[in-house]
Amino acid sequence: MLQDFKNFLLKGNAIDLAIGFMFGAAFATVVRSFVDNIIMPPIWLLLWKVDFSNLFIALDWNSYTSLAALEEAGAPAIKYGQFITDSISFTILGFIIFMMVRVLANMKKKEEAKPVEEAVIPQDIVLLTEIRDSLMKK
Repeated sequence: MLQDFKNFLLKGNAIDLAIGFMFGAAFATVVRSFVDNIIMPPIWLLLWKVDFSNLFIALDWNSYTSLAALEEAGAPAIKYGQFITDSISFTILGFIIFMMVRVLANMKKKEEAKPVEEAVIPQDIVLLTEIRDSLMKK
């Protein structure tokens, strides 16, 4: 079992997984920034300046002017505005990953569809092969 684990680590599976995880985390950060800084401001303007990040329901039934005031009071809340923002981020991230996988699949199909070129054998090699074959028959 220890040998199998060593092989798993040394053959690159764990390393590939770690690299993929790091790229995924970095990519998610970029998408988060894209959503928060590019996508949400126009939506904010279209929805009469409703800032999703400040949408919440205070569970202590008190009234708070903002999410910051609620957090300062330490009151429990359902922060559904952040959930909306995270859902939009997830949808965009999923779409981008879908498009990347689709492009890679199309590239792979094109690669597989290429006809395999037969090697062109020089005429002198063909002649030597014929001579060899005829000598072997004798």
